[in-house]
Amino acid sequence: MRGPLAPKLALARAVGALSRLRGGGATSVPGKVLVALDPDAIGALAGRLAQGSVLVSATNGKTTTAALTAGILSHERIALVHNTAGANMAGGIASTLLAAARRNGAIAGELGLFEVDELWLGEIAAQIRPRAILLGNLFRDQLDRYGELEHIAERWAQALGGGAGREARLVLNADDPMVADLGRAREDTLYFGVEDGSLALAGMAHAADAKHCRRCGAPYVFDAIYLGHLGHYHCPACGAQRPRPDVIAKDINLRGVRSASFTVCTPQGESQVQLALPGLYNVYNALAATALALALGLPLSAIVAGLQDTRAAFGRAESVMVGAPAHPRELRILLVKNPAGANEVLRTLALEPGSHDVLGVLNDNIADGRDVSWIWDADFELLACRVRRVTCAGTRAAELAVRLKYAGVDPERIEVREDLAAALDQATADRPPGDAEQPLFALPTYTAMLSLRELLVARGEARSTWS
Repeated sequence: MRGPLAPKLALARAVGALSRLRGGGATSVPGKVLVALDPDAIGALAGRLAQGSVLVSATNGKTTTAALTAGILSHERIALVHNTAGANMAGGIASTLLAAARRNGAIAGELGLFEVDELWLGEIAAQIRPRAILLGNLFRDQLDRYGELEHIAERWAQALGGGAGREARLVLNADDPMVADLGRAREDTLYFGVEDGSLALAGMAHAADAKHCRRCGAPYVFDAIYLGHLGHYHCPACGAQRPRPDVIAKDINLRGVRSASFTVCTPQGESQVQLALPGLYNVYNALAATALALALGLPLSAIVAGLQDTRAAFGRAESVMVGAPAHPRELRILLVKNPAGANEVLRTLALEPGSHDVLGVLNDNIADGRDVSWIWDADFELLACRVRRVTCAGTRAAELAVRLKYAGVDPERIEVREDLAAALDQATADRPPGDAEQPLFALPTYTAMLSLRELLVARGEARSTWS
């Protein structure tokens, strides 16, 4: 440790307080200051946690998977230090630990649960030395920042190949070829996967990734495809195949944008799960959380109870009432940030009956990725004939409108309003005649989701930016 830590904690807290007074959320700023003052601070503070820490990373679903895991652990009354705000790089994780740190080397928590950005996994693992690392999936996302999937997979392989990564228990998605391959040399790897032929797709989507064997480069043969490139696969050239999962979801029932249910099969037995989250993608998230909880030694009964009590994380299928109090309307917010995630949201929306009103918000800020060409790989055609009205907003609203036109949405049903507040007002007020109960579906990219939440909080329609 580079000098006493206490005064550095105090200074970082003061900077965070000043940032809040100036209108900032201060989710990362105090942590960045702390790390600048002491590069070993994350490891030092994490070392105070009596039950150690676990890390969760994925391209899609890490926030929801961490929230589901938190629900399970909280059900067992395990006090957590958890970066619930989603700030998942070093600054955000340091801020979370800083907020929990107490005097005389104490910390307000027993177990650390940290969602981690894909490119930060190695560095955070080296500092925290986690008990377990959960890796959910790898999808093409923000190519201007992350590069191709092989780049991230190689970074993850290096992180897991030695030191702290080698010591951690791995919990991996058997259905993702690149992720599953990272645990083949580890006897204690815990795999999870889906086994339900009724949900298998007719073919691989255009936006699918990881089509070739990471070992020999030959094309995989997919025996079943569930989501993007997730499914059952084998390599006819070198013999690599999907590992047999230890934790399985079967008998899956998807109920539109409201909920899902499935049977979970584990080494402890089977149980039915009623999930208050929609879509196959959230079944995968729940399955991942189940596997991680089993790796930590929790009983299946507590896992199921925790899953069933968990509600949507902000922007991930949450419901908010908007508009005039005398005539409110339900707004359901469904994050879309890359082709695979967008396709699953569209697939889930397609299960809803009737025609839909949509607020699409496309931004090209740094956290979204400057390149928005990914919208041409998202299958908006799935919903084109079901759209009654779509309002396009955000910094790239016009591009989204063009994409929807080419998907087959009647241009007369498309309205472009770049300003988010104006777009929300218009989309909320433009109700279908005679159907006051029809919700408005918001499909925002990441920074658009944050802006939408801030707007709702400012209007008193949501309690907190991170609720």
